[in-house]
Amino acid sequence: MEKTAHNILLTRLKLVAEIDGEDEAALMALPVTVREIDSGIDIVSEGQRVNQCCVLIDGFTYRYRHTLDGKRQIIAFHVSGDIPDLHSLHVNYMDHSFAATTPSRIGFVPHEAVWNLCVRRPNVAAALWRETLIDGAIFREWIVGLGRLSGLSRTAHLLCELAIRMRAVGLAPDRIYRLPLTQHELADALGLTVVTVNRVLRDLRLAGLVERDRSRMIIRDWAGLVRLGEFDPQYLHFRLPIAMDEERARVQA
Repeated sequence: MEKTAHNILLTRLKLVAEIDGEDEAALMALPVTVREIDSGIDIVSEGQRVNQCCVLIDGFTYRYRHTLDGKRQIIAFHVSGDIPDLHSLHVNYMDHSFAATTPSRIGFVPHEAVWNLCVRRPNVAAALWRETLIDGAIFREWIVGLGRLSGLSRTAHLLCELAIRMRAVGLAPDRIYRLPLTQHELADALGLTVVTVNRVLRDLRLAGLVERDRSRMIIRDWAGLVRLGEFDPQYLHFRLPIAMDEERARVQA
């Protein structure tokens, strides 16, 4: 199947909600404008008023804020199928920025079209609401990690989360996936220094848990990485079977 904004969005929503044939037809009829975004470019900036939502078709993006002294905190990563600014339907302006960390292809859907779809198809409205709730669940998980886990554990947790999210949309077979993040970007997401990130990645490799080959992440010991990161995928709330029970069983074994 060709990777379009419509079918990647449909794949994502089916992970979290029941979508029937009429819902699917309505989703496929959404007006979408596709743009290619270069790496390092802001797609939406903090304080900007927006009138459209974004669907990430290909690539890798992140959301972030700067402190007054210019320090960056990355608050979320997004993979294919995500709608990073869905909340913009309900707020007047962006309270953070949203950028591409690698060349990305993004579909833009006018707010008016999304609102009309939600009115006509309550099932789709519920699916999109569920998406925002899952976004909140991921934020909560990150907050716990930043506040209570060691740098080693929170790094392991992030690598597990990305593996599951990418696997769910077919991008992480055999727990191998593209991780186009610099150590600076990982540091800004994990609340660590670049030196610490370098050491943590080395320690994970020496422990036989992961191997990083440039932008490719290979998880060698899934159960060990899950234990180290205290990772339970339940907070992602996927409804389709992607071996969630199997993953938990391996950890508990």
